[in-house]
Amino acid sequence: MAKRKTRRKSTKPKHTKSQNINFKLINILLIIILALIIAIGILIYLIDNNKIEESKKDISKIEKRIKNDISKIQKTSEDKLDKYVKNIEVKKDKFEEYTEDLYKEYIHEKTKDTIKISEEKKLNKETKKEDEIQTKEVPVFHQPLPFKTNKPKLAIVIDDVTTQYQINKINNIGYKATMSILPPTSRNGSTIEMVNGLPFYMIHFPMEAKFFKGEEQGTLHIKDSYEKIEKRVAQIRNWYPTAQFTNNHTGSKFTQDTQAMDKLFKALKKYNFTFVDSRTTSKSKGKIMAKKYKMPYIARNIFLDNEQKFDYIQNQLKKAIRIANKRGYAIAIGHPHNITLKVLKESKPLLKDLELIYINQLPIL
Repeated sequence: MAKRKTRRKSTKPKHTKSQNINFKLINILLIIILALIIAIGILIYLIDNNKIEESKKDISKIEKRIKNDISKIQKTSEDKLDKYVKNIEVKKDKFEEYTEDLYKEYIHEKTKDTIKISEEKKLNKETKKEDEIQTKEVPVFHQPLPFKTNKPKLAIVIDDVTTQYQINKINNIGYKATMSILPPTSRNGSTIEMVNGLPFYMIHFPMEAKFFKGEEQGTLHIKDSYEKIEKRVAQIRNWYPTAQFTNNHTGSKFTQDTQAMDKLFKALKKYNFTFVDSRTTSKSKGKIMAKKYKMPYIARNIFLDNEQKFDYIQNQLKKAIRIANKRGYAIAIGHPHNITLKVLKESKPLLKDLELIYINQLPIL
């Protein structure tokens, strides 16, 4: 009998339907987990990137703050430095003013004794001086002087002269100029000795002005008594025994006051001074008083340097030249500014057709 062949059963495990479903679910779950992991990774990256950007912004803000702080510190430092420098400059100016005042005080003290001795020697007591003056023979000034040419005459007066340096500069312009010397003060020092050796000079007499703050010591005022004015004129005569002429320093208020000018002219005539009207006001009573006291009336025609500019000063000089050509003589007044003296020196060719004279050579004397 033939043997029946039997099939060997497979040892491979058989999957059921439910097992397959579970397997798929696991795969899906793994995929989801993987996706979540990736998403979380991306999220973490984005978060970190955002933090980096924010950090950059914070760093930028910090940099701006630092720059602003540095700028403020620099500005504060510059302001402090400027204030410090300005403070030093102010102190420097004050120191220079202080040393200048000390120097002037030293000059004043140095000359005060000389002035005092001179006053005591010539004036002594006021009553005694009055008696001496009544009997003293007064020298005769203002004698007519011969002219060198028949050309029109021009007298240039330089006011406010107080130093030897100014005198040297004026002498260096190359032709005659009348120096008007300010009397001694504690600020200017003594000008008494400076006139020694000068061929001619006049006195620049301080008088009250309407608007002027820098008033000189010894300035005459409209309310001054005749005794006070006469004493001041006597003092000027004592200091400058050879002076012949005087003109007013400022004086816009004084020279327009009839009573004040009357007292002044009375004293000037007594001490043999001739008044030159600087005409600091159009209302000056100088001409009226000159007629009353039978004195020549001499008045300024042109102020040269109201503006300290070369062209302006030279144009004023040309006006004075035209006046001299028209009436035969003219008087121009300037000051010892460097620019004024420069113009006068460099304008010498403009004066070739005129004769330059001192005030005491005027044709009207």
